[in-house]
Amino acid sequence: MKIVLTDAKTVTQGDLSLEPLKEFGEVIVYELTDYDEIAERVKDADAIICNKTPLNGDTLRLASHLKYIGLFATGYNNIDTDYCREHNITVCNAGSYSSDAVCQHTFALILECMNRVGDYSDFVAKGNWKNSQTFSPFVFPLNELAGKTLGIVGYGNIGKSVGRVAKAFNMNVLAYKRHPENDDSVQFTDLDYLLKNSDIVTVHCPLNDSSYKLFDDKAFAKMKNGAIFINTARGAIMDENALKNALESGKLAYAGIDVLETEPMAKDCPICGVKNCYITPHIAWAPMETRERLMGIVCDNLRSFLNGKPKNVVN
Repeated sequence: MKIVLTDAKTVTQGDLSLEPLKEFGEVIVYELTDYDEIAERVKDADAIICNKTPLNGDTLRLASHLKYIGLFATGYNNIDTDYCREHNITVCNAGSYSSDAVCQHTFALILECMNRVGDYSDFVAKGNWKNSQTFSPFVFPLNELAGKTLGIVGYGNIGKSVGRVAKAFNMNVLAYKRHPENDDSVQFTDLDYLLKNSDIVTVHCPLNDSSYKLFDDKAFAKMKNGAIFINTARGAIMDENALKNALESGKLAYAGIDVLETEPMAKDCPICGVKNCYITPHIAWAPMETRERLMGIVCDNLRSFLNGKPKNVVN
């Protein structure tokens, strides 16, 4: 079988081997693929493995042999699943591979807001501690997590991991999910209640029609004064201009952001350089152990499909 990887550089930059995929046939690797190159590059593919490449009726119009699309990702909003279903193309994602990593990064952002480690390290590196009158210069405010309320929007595998860690910090946990489940460790609420009562709101829901720009001016206005907003899910779940306004007005004290609507960051990104907004470049999912696990899931998905027992099918 002919397998085409359209954006391998988004998963490995030489540190993760693609050799496991050769078990299944000929592997054609493209580091990155521009939109207008996709159709030509995948036209002879039996299978496509990708991360963020847009695959739709336009880009797949020449792919007459295509039977399978495997994702190096949990989210699949870049795939036209209706088109694939109509053309008998099976689409499989890689669920749950990054739960621990994204949870870890979520708390890295939360702790940066609460403990200001980077700011204090910079303060020391500039020689300011040498000139301090006290052994503990209180230059930046510090806050405890214990007793604070964490609101989790989206309570899947990642949301549950975040909830467990929050409990270890002695936090109260609220959760919003369209279909609440039995879980005594958290209190399920509607979204308005969560926004009004959370000291920290963290987003872990998928991007879809109902979550697009979910966090807009109205949503931020409902949050506590001085609250913290964390987004490690998808950038388009928030309105970046609304987030900028909430931070600059003082409505929000901090934000920790790992995802943007346009990635890499647009030159005119409204939250770039905004005070108290910590931004990382969509790397919550990217520890080496996480990507090795991801490769194993992608290979297992393809193997299962070829054996006539596909799993993690999203269409």
